[in-house]
Amino acid sequence: MAAEKRLDFFERYLSVWVALCIVIGIGFGKLFPGVVEVLSKLEVSHVNLPIAVLVWLMIYPMMLKIDFSAIAKVGDKPKGLLITLFVNWVVKPFSMAFLGWLFFKQVFIGLIGADMANQYMAGVIILAAAPCTAMVFVWSYLTDGDPAYTLVQVAINDLIMLVLFAPIVMFLLGVSNIVVPKDVLFMSVLLYIVIPLAAGYLTRRGLISSHGEEWFNTKFLAPLKPVTIIALLATLIIIFAFQGEVITSNWFSIVLIAIPILIQVYFNSTLAYSLAKYFKVPHNIAAPGALIGASNFFELAVAVAISLFGLQSGATLATVVGVLVEVPVMLSVCSFCNRTRHWFSDQKVKENG
Repeated sequence: MAAEKRLDFFERYLSVWVALCIVIGIGFGKLFPGVVEVLSKLEVSHVNLPIAVLVWLMIYPMMLKIDFSAIAKVGDKPKGLLITLFVNWVVKPFSMAFLGWLFFKQVFIGLIGADMANQYMAGVIILAAAPCTAMVFVWSYLTDGDPAYTLVQVAINDLIMLVLFAPIVMFLLGVSNIVVPKDVLFMSVLLYIVIPLAAGYLTRRGLISSHGEEWFNTKFLAPLKPVTIIALLATLIIIFAFQGEVITSNWFSIVLIAIPILIQVYFNSTLAYSLAKYFKVPHNIAAPGALIGASNFFELAVAVAISLFGLQSGATLATVVGVLVEVPVMLSVCSFCNRTRHWFSDQKVKENG
């Protein structure tokens, strides 16, 4: 019997670390308001420099993992990829916009007010417009997904994100009557997608060429993994230091924000998984596809929300709530995919036959 696959220590308890960051950040903001004020003023063109450095430390190692040469293999099994792209880019941003409108502007409007409704809606739209990049490899591993195919799905999503992320965000926020500084949004895409993606590609290509792939993975890439986690946690501490007053005065907002995000995750994962079953996609492609459709590139979403709306905004808080719920919710989706593996037994036989 194969050994049970588990997340490593930091990944397994990521939601716990995020919760601790809430406490530490709020406490830091209360105890050292002067330091927080100084950090908030370290900006260039609406980009907070401490946050920008930390986000780069999160995103750059993720981009190093992507092997774009794997895209050449996509023609072998196109159905799984097409389902993933359909859910990520045709369904997900628009269904999140609808859920945001339904809950924040209709159901919860009396509790949060019109201004916060717009802020929270902006945050969840930004969150949904950025498909997951890094954690998908973890979810794929836990469901015995095809690692090469998962890599293809992530690589193509990242390339599409270069083109579609900004237009989708602008369109959906515009439809929602939320003003978006276009120059700031495009600067965020350049800073947090284009540059790290290009840097990751060039670094990966150069080091593999000079030192070999095994050295790159074990000696260069592996030591960067804790850097990503530490940078994420440090970012959250700073964010919650700025969000402290909002949270302590109205902590129930976190619960309200989590509701449409949770519905969105389960809706998209169910849709992708069901389509994979219907179109006879093997389980080792169907499960990662469902997980990609459900999870978000929350590091990018947090950075963009900060650039567009500021550290203390409701939009930023909404993206951070996405981080808080991501791990336990995605683990539940992984568990469901593993328990229903037998649903795809016919597909596996046909694929192997």
